[in-house]
Amino acid sequence: MKKLLLLLLWLPALSAQAYDLNGIALGGKEIDVKKALPSVRCKALEWKSDAADRRCDDARAPFGGIETHITVFLKAGAIQAYDVRFDIKELERMKEYLRGRWGVPLSEATEVIARRDKEDRKVFKMRWDKGNDRAILTAQLEKKRGSLEVSRGTFPEDIYRVR
Repeated sequence: MKKLLLLLLWLPALSAQAYDLNGIALGGKEIDVKKALPSVRCKALEWKSDAADRRCDDARAPFGGIETHITVFLKAGAIQAYDVRFDIKELERMKEYLRGRWGVPLSEATEVIARRDKEDRKVFKMRWDKGNDRAILTAQLEKKRGSLEVSRGTFPEDIYRVR
């Protein structure tokens, strides 16, 4: 009975930390962001959105030993999403770090997009889902930057939908 009670107490904490970034987790607070990312600047979102009302960005911080640029989005004081941008040269290191941290992804593939009169575009994607939270690593292989987007709920659909 005690083990079951401990497990029930431990599970919400585990899911809250599903896709944390250097100790910053979805649902966390702006003060957590400022503690973890001293170079971050936080301000009101420049447009009206149901997904967020504040953003903290221009933070430079290592993630998995890789130098990154981080933007964190908040709504009503709680972290709803973050975006981690990194040099495409570090893609393999990032993939291995995320596999070790979050386990085998739900999906992993390189999509080839045929383009008329241009070279095909190759986009690598990895995706993890845990309940209402998701993490998606995307890298357009001929570009300089890759991106890791972590979000909760309908954030990706709502962030740029102007009210």
